[in-house]
Amino acid sequence: MEDIVKKFEHLYQVISNQEFLRKESLGGEIPFFIAAFDPKQQNDVERAIRKLKNKLDTNGIPVLELNLYDIALELLNDGLGDGEIFELEKTMDKREFKQALQSTLDINEVLIPKIKNMIENSSAKVYFLTGIGLVFPFIRSHNVLNNLQNIAKKAPTVAFFAGDYNGYSLELFGLMKDDNYYRAFNIANFKLKK
Repeated sequence: MEDIVKKFEHLYQVISNQEFLRKESLGGEIPFFIAAFDPKQQNDVERAIRKLKNKLDTNGIPVLELNLYDIALELLNDGLGDGEIFELEKTMDKREFKQALQSTLDINEVLIPKIKNMIENSSAKVYFLTGIGLVFPFIRSHNVLNNLQNIAKKAPTVAFFAGDYNGYSLELFGLMKDDNYYRAFNIANFKLKK
């Protein structure tokens, strides 16, 4: 098991650095970072993310958290009515339910425009993408990450990913390999200039 305290101290040191916030030292690449973690530590990571956000906010670095689960639930409640999605789930088989969710949360027509609106109405200096594992398989991480890179350009984005990231591909929960290439940095390996 990874030392969460040590991992999040590193994250604070990187994210709070002006070089990071100004998106320097990226060689022209987009300011997108993956913070992978062991899925077994999900609860500890969620607590650590809240503490990190508070610490950054306290030190003048506002964070916009884009929690995919919360966003999806808000969109579903807005479209169907509060809690109706749970009633709908009881009446459909899993395949139909998954298709209904994916249709209602269409990545290009619904989800990404919602996130874009959140970003445009924020003065955050950094974006946190969370809840990736919580929306699987209804929302696929590679779809969100690839689309988000086009709209989250004003500030660095840190995606908290339950699984493994080797710098090229993601493995959700350390089990499901995604063959898509990501133009993202592994923040665990990110070094600041001295």
